[in-house]
Amino acid sequence: MGNCLKSPTLDDMSLLHESQSDRASFGEGTEPDQEPPIHQEQVPIPVYHPTPSQTWLATQLTKKEQIRIAQRIGLIQHLPKGVYDPGRDGSENKIQECVICMMDFVYGDLIRFLLCMHIYYLDYIDD
Repeated sequence: MGNCLKSPTLDDMSLLHESQSDRASFGEGTEPDQEPPIHQEQVPIPVYHPTPSQTWLATQLTKKEQIRIAQRIGLIQHLPKGVYDPGRDGSENKIQECVICMMDFVYGDLIRFLLCMHIYYLDYIDD
């Protein structure tokens, strides 16, 4: 168990870094094109698609634009969601389909209602 008290001497950082000979002795490759360890991988930058033909990295947007997108995402989360149930009384004889993917809804599908009361698959609206 460690402590947070400062020691009069610097910690020996060499213990944390492996030498190339240590890696070779444990059978790990030293090839230059080897994948970096998980802790060194870069986190991908979010990408936004304002229109189907446009792609913007989050770093290309101003703070005001990023706030606007965050507000829209927040509003989407407040739209009602549910599970598709075509009804048993026979009043809904027409099978409904998602106009995004053109697939018929099946009992139990997760859906989200827009303000106009059209329904879509939850994943399509939330993404």
